[in-house]
Amino acid sequence: MSQIIVKNVDGITFVGRGESKHWVVMDGPETFGGSDAATRPMELFLISLAGCTGADVASLLKKMRVNYQKMEIHIDSERAVEHPKVYTKIDLVYKISGQNLEAEKDKIEKSIDLSQNKYCSISAMIRAANIPLNYTYELINKE
Repeated sequence: MSQIIVKNVDGITFVGRGESKHWVVMDGPETFGGSDAATRPMELFLISLAGCTGADVASLLKKMRVNYQKMEIHIDSERAVEHPKVYTKIDLVYKISGQNLEAEKDKIEKSIDLSQNKYCSISAMIRAANIPLNYTYELINKE
């Protein structure tokens, strides 16, 4: 079982710590009692999604001996208008930069698919909640 602690600092500013013992600050806008000084909790959710799948893909690409220079994951999302303002659609774009990546296209696709459909726990939770989660990738060739 995981042990998480979240402490109220001031207004709606909170700090949270998990088993890794690293603190994360969360905040909201001043209009709702926050200091507008940190990432919003819902943003952290999407950042966590990108971190989860990104770690999978990086690890799989390394095992498959795919050399790339840089990877970014861009996320666009839509949220419900009414409370609770849950995500109603999430789109990920993996942007992978490097040399001769077209030759490694099959391995790149496989690593992304494995992450999304087997390894990434956050992706699995999103799908279990019946939230549309779409993904694609772009290869950026560097000379």
